[in-house]
Amino acid sequence: MKMMIVAVLALVAVASAAVANVKPEGEPVYVVPPLTLRSESSQQPDGNYAFSFETENGINRNEKGEPKEVLDEDNKPKVVVTVRGAYSYPTNEGKIETVNYYADESGYHAEGDSIPKVAPSRR
Repeated sequence: MKMMIVAVLALVAVASAAVANVKPEGEPVYVVPPLTLRSESSQQPDGNYAFSFETENGINRNEKGEPKEVLDEDNKPKVVVTVRGAYSYPTNEGKIETVNYYADESGYHAEGDSIPKVAPSRR
């Protein structure tokens, strides 16, 4: 009987030690957001707007938008906002990646070294 009690206590001790050494999964990671070095924005009553910002970690963005009247599929005038802008950021290799874009009634269009190019069609 004494041997059984000793064996049970030994198993409990081993199990307790094993549980104590396990690190909890999903520990929170605290990330401090980069400081904003510059931030500008303007909004006009006619719908025009512009904004730009720059952060301490090298991220830059600027954008301008303006209303534009176009014809819809029923040939009726409607107003859409056309947008032009760019953003840039440093890559892990230290290169600055820049993307220029515009958006209008035809959709969103972006160009930059990181944006895949459409292969020319063969005829």
